[in-house]
Amino acid sequence: MRRLCGRSVSDSGSAAVELVLAVPLLVLCMFVVVGLGRLVGARLAVNDAAYQAARAASLARTPGEAGSAAEAAARSSLAGRGSTCGAFSVRTHGGGGAPGGVVRVRVTCHADLGELTMSGLPGRVAVAGDAVSPVDRFRSSP
Repeated sequence: MRRLCGRSVSDSGSAAVELVLAVPLLVLCMFVVVGLGRLVGARLAVNDAAYQAARAASLARTPGEAGSAAEAAARSSLAGRGSTCGAFSVRTHGGGGAPGGVVRVRVTCHADLGELTMSGLPGRVAVAGDAVSPVDRFRSSP
């Protein structure tokens, strides 16, 4: 025991008080890290889906086929990665174009971050990915 101003002071119980104050902060930090990890995973999945959709659209012969192929490729890519995207949209520009051109695709989805709203993060976040793929120069025109 120490003496402070003529009175004895004990340190017993101070560790419990520090623990009670620190644990909620650590739990909150853990929720934020998990939420950010899910957000990064969703961004990677959407970027991969955009790349796959652009590649599929660049192989299509007509603009109609390009849009259908891009959407099917994006859906397959997102389902294969176990993405948390519920609804998504695919925009294709330049699909089925002339040889030597490019196809641009934008995939947008609303990623679900789960039950992390109490950490201050939103429950759903809009995530978008863009990709460009060239149309083969040596392919015949439709």
